[in-house]
Amino acid sequence: MGALLYIRLIGYTAGTLLQLFWMVVILGYRRQRNFERVFFFLCLAFFFFYSGSLLALNSQIYYPLPPAALNEFAIVIISVGLCMLPALLLHLHIEYAETRGLLRSKRWKFAVLFLFYAACLHLAYHRIPSLFQDPHFNFLEPGSSLGEGFAIVLAVALAWCGGWERQFATTAPDKPQRYFHWTLLVVFVASFLAVAGLHVAPFHPEARTAEEFATAFSLLPILPFSVLIFLVYRHNFLQIGRQKNLLYAISATFLALLYLSFVRRLGLRLEPVLPPEATASILLFVLVIFIEPLQRALGRRLQETAQKEMDLAHRLASEIQQEARRGDVPQLAEFIENRLKEQFEFADVALVLMEPSSGKEGRVPIRKEFREGFAILQGNRTIGTLFVEPHGSAISGETKVALEFLCEQLPGALDLCRLIEEKLQLERELAERERLALVGQMAASISHNLKNPLGSMKTILQVQLENPELPESIRGETKMVLEEVGRLSTKLNQLLQFSRPAVRGGSATGSCDARVAVEEVAGVLSHEAERRGVKMQIKISGESARAAASAEALNDIVSNLVVNALEATPRGGHVVVSAASKDGECILAVEDDGPGIPAALREKVLQPFFTTKSQGTGLGLAIVARRVAEFGGKVDWESPVRDGRGTRFHVTLPMGDAKK
Repeated sequence: MGALLYIRLIGYTAGTLLQLFWMVVILGYRRQRNFERVFFFLCLAFFFFYSGSLLALNSQIYYPLPPAALNEFAIVIISVGLCMLPALLLHLHIEYAETRGLLRSKRWKFAVLFLFYAACLHLAYHRIPSLFQDPHFNFLEPGSSLGEGFAIVLAVALAWCGGWERQFATTAPDKPQRYFHWTLLVVFVASFLAVAGLHVAPFHPEARTAEEFATAFSLLPILPFSVLIFLVYRHNFLQIGRQKNLLYAISATFLALLYLSFVRRLGLRLEPVLPPEATASILLFVLVIFIEPLQRALGRRLQETAQKEMDLAHRLASEIQQEARRGDVPQLAEFIENRLKEQFEFADVALVLMEPSSGKEGRVPIRKEFREGFAILQGNRTIGTLFVEPHGSAISGETKVALEFLCEQLPGALDLCRLIEEKLQLERELAERERLALVGQMAASISHNLKNPLGSMKTILQVQLENPELPESIRGETKMVLEEVGRLSTKLNQLLQFSRPAVRGGSATGSCDARVAVEEVAGVLSHEAERRGVKMQIKISGESARAAASAEALNDIVSNLVVNALEATPRGGHVVVSAASKDGECILAVEDDGPGIPAALREKVLQPFFTTKSQGTGLGLAIVARRVAEFGGKVDWESPVRDGRGTRFHVTLPMGDAKK
């Protein structure tokens, strides 16, 4: 046999095993993505080509006249692999462009793929049956037997893929991927020139040159598939590199198969000198010599991999501790999810934490069906679960150990974060108390300096209004000034009311019937409602609604809610005030049909000094929240209520007979 024949034999064998290797890796990886599916079928097409070529070449070596059935089988699998190759190559590049975000429109994607798959199926349907009657099928250049139509489709697909590779290379995120895509671009350009020279060019080279050229072209795809193994192992290309156990297992299996094939071939070659059994025994015994060095090398490699994962886990634990010092548990959980997803390259990560008081889930993940879960234990108590979703079928052993180590470190970080959060909360409360104390001092100063002059001004204006000789023009302006003085007095009283220190459990003893408070407030504010053109409706239940709060506090709560509702309701609108008892609690409700509370402002409506009114102080709802909290109640609101409009405030207070 000549050297070129040996090169083809070794190349076809390597190509067959390489495609089989990638198919097993993808099947073991089991990532549910179109890219991996198309890549699997592309490897299958190359596997058909290389295995069919290897079968035909071996039959030519071992049989003077190869059996017809063997030749027909080789022709079928070679032709099927080649016919599907152009469409699969283009499909793989389109799917990869979509994962990289480079595909701008999906509409033309389906049209182009339909066109290429239809062309390839048409070629397979019409050309493969006619090849059985061709006694001179060219196994060295099988593309020439498929005709010029196949050559044109393949050339167009190669040119298109070359354009994609250029775009991938210019937008690659790192240097290894950039070099890989430039290499693929060179391969596609060389393949395009080879297809043009072998099948489309009008001139025909000499037989020896054509044979060498065809051999090099048929073995050219082995280069990118081999480089891809290096990129996956060293740089985790396509996110397969995390599955190192899978790569080691498949590599060891294929090395064993190659060695057994070598033993068989060498046994047949040495059969005139030694029996094949003796040759196999000697070669298998020689393998024992390399077991210990291989074991040491593999153990060192596995130890390096495990150490790398543990170093990553230690670094992440340090980052988590630093983030915990911010004192924000939800932000810490989000940080942990993002960092684990980024560093371990998972498809998804979710951290579910239990509430320390109730033991219920405090953070619910977006999706619940995760493949792996790691419990976070504090003593014998589970305080949370770390859910991870790998890109492939499973998580490697060293990654599991690293995640278990991180789960052991998380309870300390969470405790630190909660302690700092409580400390910051206490500091904020202290700062708020100091601010309110300053407001109280300012309010007292304002009361001393402004209230008496305002009272004097009000008295003088009222006396002037009683003068019958006062001109009507001045009388109207005097009434306007008197109303403004009254408004200033009301705002001043509101500021003084808010500046008083809150006392948990109530500022006064006893209880008060909420129905009486509602009726009193409605009577006082009925004239204001009429002036604004708003209809106010009172709903009071027949049962007692005695709340564990003072009459003053209930009047403050109801009056501020009703005033807020009147100011928000347009002319012709309605305000409904209700008081009832339910399940041992007193329920106060005020509903209006105003524009409602915008979603962006819902978190701020109870904050002091926050207002959207041009003349408001922003203290009405803050006073309500504060007075309700004094008596252990709660404030809720709903907006919109109906037809995209309206707001309903609910105040829940303990019943009077329940207060100790």
